[in-house]
Amino acid sequence: MIAIIDYGAGNLRSVVNAISRLGYKTNVTTSPAEVLEAQAVILPGVGAAADTMANLRQQGLDSPIRQFITGGKPFLGVCIGMQVLLSGTEEGGNHECLGVIPGKVRRFAPGLKVPHMGWNQLKQKRAHPVFEGIADGANFYFVHSYYVEPDDGGLVVGETEYGIPFCSVIAKDNLIATQFHPEKSGEVGLKVYDNFIKMALGAKTGGR
Repeated sequence: MIAIIDYGAGNLRSVVNAISRLGYKTNVTTSPAEVLEAQAVILPGVGAAADTMANLRQQGLDSPIRQFITGGKPFLGVCIGMQVLLSGTEEGGNHECLGVIPGKVRRFAPGLKVPHMGWNQLKQKRAHPVFEGIADGANFYFVHSYYVEPDDGGLVVGETEYGIPFCSVIAKDNLIATQFHPEKSGEVGLKVYDNFIKMALGAKTGGR
C-alpha cells in the first residue's frame, strides 16, 4: 500500500487524485503504525516548514518517517515534504527539521520575487529512474520561497534556475524529493509519480 501522510497540508486531495488517475490505490493516514507498515510513503505539502514540523511532531509522525527512510523503504517528499528532510530551515528564524539529509533550507536572495511561482525547467544533473520518459529541460510547476541546499552536492539529481541554480530534485538510495509539485505539473508530473511508484513496488508494469 502507498501511504500519503496527512498532517493538515492543503494540497493533499490533489496528490490523491493525481495518483488515483494512474490507477494506484493509496491510504491517506495520520497513523504512525500505518506509515511504518506501508510499501511506500509520500509526504506532500504546502505552507511553512516550521508549521509542518510542529504538526508532524504533534501527531507523532516525525520519528516514524525517519525510521521508514532509514529502513530502506521508498519515500517521496514533495515541496515542504522535501524541505523538512533537511537538517534545518531559515524560514521563520532557524528551525530544526527531520535531519534525514544534512543541509539547510535557505530563502531566495533579496531582489528575487517570492514566492517563485509558476512553470520552470528541470535540468537533469544525472540519470535516475524517476526521470524515465521525461525529457531533460521539461517544465514543472513550482510554488516556494525557500530552497534546499544539501551538504552533499552529489545528492542533487535535478536543478532549476531562479536567480541562481537551485536543487529541485534530491535522490539518495530509497529517498526521492522534489521541490516542484508533480500533482500540479500535468502529464509530466504524473510521470514522476508513476516512475516513483513503479520503483517502489518493484514492477515495471506498475504493480497496481
